[in-house]
Amino acid sequence: MKPKLIALDLDGTTLNGQSEFNPITIQTLHRLTELGHKIAIVTGRPYRSSKHLYEELGLGGPLVNFNGALCHIPNDENWQGEFHVTLDEEIVFDMLDFHKELECDYFMVEGKHHLYATIENIPDSPYYPKDQQPILLQKDTQLLEKPTAITVFSSIEKQPFIKEKIKQRYGHTIDVRTWGGDMPCLEIVTYGIDKSTGIQHLSRYYGIPTEDVLAFGDEDNDLEMIEFAGHGVAMNNAIDSLKAIADDITPLPHDQDGLAHYLMNYF
Repeated sequence: MKPKLIALDLDGTTLNGQSEFNPITIQTLHRLTELGHKIAIVTGRPYRSSKHLYEELGLGGPLVNFNGALCHIPNDENWQGEFHVTLDEEIVFDMLDFHKELECDYFMVEGKHHLYATIENIPDSPYYPKDQQPILLQKDTQLLEKPTAITVFSSIEKQPFIKEKIKQRYGHTIDVRTWGGDMPCLEIVTYGIDKSTGIQHLSRYYGIPTEDVLAFGDEDNDLEMIEFAGHGVAMNNAIDSLKAIADDITPLPHDQDGLAHYLMNYF
């Protein structure tokens, strides 16, 4: 079998319901790597909240963060395939005034290694590890690296109003994505970036044609990646709109090792 590029979402796909890897998943992915296939973790999470999972998995392959904006191999600064799309810094500092007009609670600025916030004490969340406190963002703050994304926090009820205001102000230079869960927020990224951006880059870098790309996901931020892949697979627990465009659906959900069983049967 020709080498495949296998793109895996994390939450709701590769991880179980406790946001952990089951042993069968780790064993299956290592076996596929030994067979010569390339496995890429492709997540909406920033690097800091996926670093421990990447290290636990121990595959050593590419990690795609921020829904396609950052593609890298952690701890390998010499890897020639690194890909990083950043936001205009002017938007970050304009938001310091504008976010008051939006009546949002606060916003955060994400970089590859650094985190900034407009408040000093952020709520506890697994997405913001306690060992990394954000830098307070003020008008005179000097960013230590180019920003990748801005996350704006508010009540769910205010999100449509805030999203529309942001799009009106910054036009077609940005995209705004909606995140739910325990800490609902809006994510601002450079226009035209999604998970398929990172996968297309890896496909070209490794010389693996689209028909030999497999992708697995469960949510709406996986849609472009599933559509791009030669074989796009929705998890059994995926949203209906993703199942509708997928080439296949795993018989089992993520909580029952659906990914591992599907891959074992496929290969």
